[in-house]
Amino acid sequence: MAKGETYDEFVEKFEQKKTTDDCYTPPAVYEAVKEWACNEYNIDRERIVRPFWPGADYQKYDYKEGDVVLDNPPFSIITQICRWYEARGVKYFLFAPTLTNFNINVEDCCHILAGADITYENGAVVSTSFVTNLDGVNRILTAPDLRRILTAINDSLKVNLPQYDYPDCVITSARAKYYSRWGVDFRVPKTDAYHIGKLDSQKEKKKGIFGAGFLLSERAAAEKAAAEKAAAEKRGKIIWELSEREKEIIKTLGAIEEKEKAAETEAVF
Repeated sequence: MAKGETYDEFVEKFEQKKTTDDCYTPPAVYEAVKEWACNEYNIDRERIVRPFWPGADYQKYDYKEGDVVLDNPPFSIITQICRWYEARGVKYFLFAPTLTNFNINVEDCCHILAGADITYENGAVVSTSFVTNLDGVNRILTAPDLRRILTAINDSLKVNLPQYDYPDCVITSARAKYYSRWGVDFRVPKTDAYHIGKLDSQKEKKKGIFGAGFLLSERAAAEKAAAEKAAAEKRGKIIWELSEREKEIIKTLGAIEEKEKAAETEAVF
């Protein structure tokens, strides 16, 4: 172990890390997609394989004759994956991003547009569709029934997902993007930001900041608060302000109790 490194930090270095490509499909979502695909293309459920588990290598997977890959691959290399399967005659039905679905330019590929927003287990919300070489007729196919099924499942899972919030002195890209969206100029000098992948309080739960983040100086945190306020105002959200009178009242709150305690202490002595 490195000097000053705890045992947990040492062990953590050897754990499989989640990346932006590892979408970690909720089981209920996967099962619904499998059911739909099997019914649509008469797939033998016993021949379905999943070579894209974290840490797996799809090119070294032992594919058998008649196997069908039904899985959620890394979206960043999905065209490469489809072409690799096409060249080897491997049948596939793959999750794919909706917005760039047509970028998957593979000759025998059918684009199945469901466009269902899925919240994956790593926290990423992705508009999801599919690609397959099982369809010998269609090049483009919409799937409104599959969309309805997946949307209903995703909505039912939302209540079970933990909600995260961060201190004022932490900023994530997911938060900062809204400042640009609402026309707010926000800048943080290099001297006021420290890059982090997770907070110390997240380590015990093996969580991290999705997409990483930055610790901000008190000055930058104040600028962030101002940016939040400006963004809220631009999107039409009304923020009620405290008057000077109310601020003075707040200063007095708790003061009477403190005075009584002080008086009791003096009386004892």
